[in-house]
Amino acid sequence: MASDPTLITGATGFVGGHLIDRIAGSTTVVGWHRPGGRTPQAIAGVTWEAVDVLDRARVRAAIEATQPSRVVHLAGAPHVGASWKAVVAHLETNALGTHHLLEAVRALRHPCRVLVVTSAQIYQASDEPIDEGSPRVPSNPYGLSKLAADDLALRAAAEDSLDVVIARPFNHAGPRQSPEYVVSSFARQIARIEAGLAPPVIQVGNLEARRDLTDVRDVVAAYERLLDAAPTGRPYNICSGRAWRVADLLDELRQLSAVQVRIEIDEERLRPSDVPVIQGDATRIRTELGWSPKLNVEDTLRDTLEWWRGQVRATG
Repeated sequence: MASDPTLITGATGFVGGHLIDRIAGSTTVVGWHRPGGRTPQAIAGVTWEAVDVLDRARVRAAIEATQPSRVVHLAGAPHVGASWKAVVAHLETNALGTHHLLEAVRALRHPCRVLVVTSAQIYQASDEPIDEGSPRVPSNPYGLSKLAADDLALRAAAEDSLDVVIARPFNHAGPRQSPEYVVSSFARQIARIEAGLAPPVIQVGNLEARRDLTDVRDVVAAYERLLDAAPTGRPYNICSGRAWRVADLLDELRQLSAVQVRIEIDEERLRPSDVPVIQGDATRIRTELGWSPKLNVEDTLRDTLEWWRGQVRATG
């Protein structure tokens, strides 16, 4: 094992893949993936390991063997909508998995910086932009599980003197995202319609919700910045500071489409509890660390649609 590797948990996920794209050329990377899943693609400079974050002994042994200098903790159950049907699984993976990781890092004999990625879903709903001091009162099981992870990270820094920093990302999107998420769902449906594989109808949920949206490539740039410069124990929102109406995002994608489509409400896509507006305040990370998004939403939508067009051409 090369010295001073960066460990990424959940490295085969959407954000993990983009983070590897960003840092693999500048540091040795160890990527954890879920045991029993598909074997990850070989990437130069990346060593893959199958580690279940719920397996306390395996996490401890893997951390001890790797001896990382930095950890980015991305592993977790990621979906707000699914959390209503899998409450226990979300709490276990997001809370207990984070506990196991921090516990294993605590046993290391050398300094190790840990970036724990939680979520803006930990905050109480508000009509005003949400900053890091806003009340943390989640409105769904996913947010509750991420609040537990957030508290574990804050306590590890304050009480155990671990070098832990916290990222609280708002919604993000981009190429390679699962179609379970709204932008990717719209883009995939349009790509299939263009290819003649589906009728010219886009199935949608709540189009009136407003969401702060950042390109995933800007998000991983923020994570790298936090690893390099954030003070221990300090949480940072990762967001654009603008809340987009979902209907407007869909309209932008429809303008990029080569075909005319109509819209149809799908009751299955409506959540039991859908907060009308989620908008972040990125003042802290902008003023303290100098990060701000570089890509605009049009870039994100165009690149996501183009990626799905390639996927549809390749797989149908």
